[in-house]
This record gives sequence, C-alpha cells and structure tokens, in this order.
Amino acid sequence: MKYTKKNNLKGPTLLLPLLGALVTVLFLGIGCNSVVTDANTKRPNIVFFIADDMYPEMFNFLPEGEGKNLSPNIDRLAREGTIMMNQYVASPVCTPSRYNVLTGNYASRARNTEFLKRTISEEGQTVIDWNPFITSEDKILTSYLKELGYVTGFVGKNHVIEGEKMYTFPDYQADARDPEIARLVNENYRKAEQAVLDSDFDYAGGIYHNNPKILGLADLAVQNMDWIAQAGEQFIEQHHKQPFFLYYATTIPHGPNTPERSWKANPLVTAAGYLDEVPNVLPSRESLNMRIEEAGLEGNFKELVLWLDDAVGALLNKLEEKGVLDNTIIFFFNDHGQHGKATLYQGGVLNPSIVWRSGGFKVGNISESRISNIDFAPTILELAGMRDVDDHFDGKSFKAVLDNTSNASRESLYFEIGYARAVIKGDFKYYALRYPEYARNWTLDERKSALEAYNETRRFRNMMMANEDDPTMPFSHMDLIPGGSTAGLHNYGKRPGYFDLDQLYNLAEDPNEMSNLAKDPNYAAKLAEMKMELQHYIDDLPGKFDL
Repeated sequence: MKYTKKNNLKGPTLLLPLLGALVTVLFLGIGCNSVVTDANTKRPNIVFFIADDMYPEMFNFLPEGEGKNLSPNIDRLAREGTIMMNQYVASPVCTPSRYNVLTGNYASRARNTEFLKRTISEEGQTVIDWNPFITSEDKILTSYLKELGYVTGFVGKNHVIEGEKMYTFPDYQADARDPEIARLVNENYRKAEQAVLDSDFDYAGGIYHNNPKILGLADLAVQNMDWIAQAGEQFIEQHHKQPFFLYYATTIPHGPNTPERSWKANPLVTAAGYLDEVPNVLPSRESLNMRIEEAGLEGNFKELVLWLDDAVGALLNKLEEKGVLDNTIIFFFNDHGQHGKATLYQGGVLNPSIVWRSGGFKVGNISESRISNIDFAPTILELAGMRDVDDHFDGKSFKAVLDNTSNASRESLYFEIGYARAVIKGDFKYYALRYPEYARNWTLDERKSALEAYNETRRFRNMMMANEDDPTMPFSHMDLIPGGSTAGLHNYGKRPGYFDLDQLYNLAEDPNEMSNLAKDPNYAAKLAEMKMELQHYIDDLPGKFDL
C-alpha cells in the first residue's frame, strides 16, 4: 500500500479498518494493542533531537571536526551509540527536512494550501523550499505513536507545522516590553503552541514558530537555548511514568549566531516575550567562553556548540534522574548539511546522524548503510513495536540495520529541492535542474522586480542580501531570484556544473562533484539509466518534473 492522500489524512476512512480489526481482537479476547504492535514489546522512550544548521566541523566524531569542539555529551552519544555515516536528507533546507522527519514522506506530498497553490502557479511542477507544512489533518509520526499509547511532546523550533496566521508587527523595532506589544507577542506564541498541539502532540513548550529573526521584532531576534531546555525537562518531569516521545528541536547554531544575539543575549528574552525569571537548567552562559578557553580552543561558534551540548547533557541527566535513561533511545540529527544547503550536492544531502541507547546496538559503532531522513518515522514506530511500518510511508525502517540482521541499504535514494531533482544509485548521482517556461522568459524588468521584492524583506529585518542589484545573474537551484537567496549563498556557482541542466557524477571518484559527466558520450548509457531511475520516483509523486 502506498502512502497516498487517501491514507495519510485523519478521519473516518482511517477508522473503519481499525474498528473492524478492533472487533476481531476483542472477540479473540486479546489486548487491542496487538492490532498494531508486537506482543510483549517493552516500549522504549524515544527522543528525537534535531539541531539546526550544524557544519561537519562542529562534530568531533567527523574528520572535519575532530578535536575542534568541546562537546562531551554529543561525543558520548557518538561513542556509545551508532553513527549513521551514510545518513542522507531528501530536501536539504529547514522546513522540508523537518517535514520528511515527521511524516516519513517526501515533501512533494505536502497538502497545505500554500504548497498546492504554488504548484499550480509553477505550471504543475512541485517546488520545495520553505513551503511544505504539516496541517492538523495530516496523520504523522505522533499520530501513530499516540495510537501505541505514547505521550508526545514538542519543544523548540517548529517551522514545519502550519498554524493560525500570526499578527504582523508594522514596526520591527517596537519594544516587546510595551504592554500592547507584549500582549500581541503572547497571542502569537499561543497560536504557535496550539498549532503543535493540533498535530497530535500532547505537550508544547519553548516554541519558536520560525527562526528568531522571523518572529517580527528585533527585540526578540535572539537565541535562548536555556528556555528550550527548560521546556524539555518539564515534559520529562511530567510524563516519565509512561512511554513518551519527545521532539527536541534547537534553534542553534542557525543564525542569529553572533555572541550578542545568542549566548551573550538577554536570557529573559524568548519567543513568548520577556520572562520573569532566568531559566536555571544549564550551566551558566558566563561559563561558556571560560570553558572554551580552558580547553584551548579557538574559532567561531565554539560557544554555540558547547551551549547546544550542555542541552544534550541536561537531557541525559534528567532522563537518568527519573530512572528512564536505560529505556530511552535518542536520535541526534542535524536538519541538513551546510556545505551544500539549498542544493542537492553531497554537502547538503549527506549528513551523518547518531542513534543511541544504553548498551548500544548490535550493528556496532558505525553503520555504512545508506538511509534517508524519511526513514526516521517508520524506524521509530518499529522500535515502538508497530508492525508493517513500511506500508504507510515513503520511508523504510532501518531497525534491521541497528539490530544487525540486515544492512538494508537502499538501492537508490531520491532528493528534491526547488527546481532540482536528483537520484543516487550505486556510485553515481544524476542531478536535474528544470525552471518553468514563464521564468525562463522573464524580461529584465521582471527579473529586477523579483530581486527587489526579496531584498526588500531582507532590509526590513536587517538581514544580509545575496545579490543587491544585478538582475542578470542566473537563478539558484531553489529560487527564482537572480543570484539566489542567502540560504544557498555559499554554494551558488561554486561547482563547474552548477548551472548545467543535466549533471552526472561518479561519487566514488569525484565525491566533491566537480566533474560533470553528463555530456561525455562514454557515459551516455549510464546517464539514460539514471534518468530512468529518477523518473520512477517522479512518476510516483504528485506534480510533474520533465526530464
């Protein structure tokens, strides 16, 4: 059974077969959980910890970062758990990656109104950027977990669950402590919390509906890891006596990441406005720089990595304090790679993760199996005891990989972002770039208009611009903006084949994707084979993409 519109929405069509199965189970006189779970399964608690915009250089367990960070708690997870070295991300920017995680599906399957309208406007081609949102009608990972008896919690950054429209502040510099402004900030925050609760989460706390700079006020455009960590601890304190799932999403080290807007910022400032008291769950912010200096480390963002690591440590300590650490599985995942963000190059889609539990997994410390972030949802559900998990998602469970009963590497992997699609099979990657006809035919004035509209929003929020005044620059892979958006700024045009519509790479010989083989007649057969593989995925997904 494919995961289609018919069976990924909540409602009566889902309840009928479940009711029939329930009657059968009751007749047989066995527990109703046997409908969906393995008998006598001790359900583990599960924490999905998702960081935001980490670089490989921020991980001591990767060659790029070895010895460069003070992160004892992340290091512990890597040392005692399993590092998934060939973890991939289907859509490497924030929103669609989180959609992949929570739905187990490709972002092209999104059903929110904004996404569907965009598809129509793009001549029927699905365009994935920050637009695929989960609606309250979607049946997602937590919907299934609640059926299994789990209590579900969400703390930190959202940017994927659709909610009620927020109030837009006309003055970005308004004082968040002004009583009327504070009331509106609080109203926005309650909407953000409710959106999460409406998507089958029982608890929501420390919620950022978007990045801090998008909250609408310069006053609130700062990071507060302590506030998020406090919400995580509150959830565990309240719900540790029953099986729980906690989605723990940091806003760091994503910008704003200057010291003044992150670890040196006012600790009373949150997405909900000003607190009355400073959260007291992490080591002091004042100690961050001191500990970095004592470790003899230098460079940018070291304090941010340590701040994030302190949150991991506080989480581990709370689980141990409540006596549930030994029955908890922790996933540590960075939302996407940074060196290829907003593209489908390896620097964006290849993004190692960690899976940890006390005593480790039978597969050992490192797995080379290729997996995708759409595989998290079915894996979590199988670990929770659900049967036939792969019937419901694009993703496939990799529990067998962790159990060392199968290497379960995918035969091929599919990727989608903006106006690009790609597939990896064996040693090769095929990468296709297709812009709609209307954009290819834009006049110079139309290109100027698109560039200015994007830059106007950036100026309002005092944010950096990728291209200030040249409308003749080519589009990026994700945007119809001359010169691209800032999300892909550091990757724009950096590879010789970046602007080629068809790209073919031998990843075994060319892992940095510098030599496009698509026009080499010696690879014509391989190109045709890879195009056919990509076409299979396109045919199975909503929208069109002409190869």
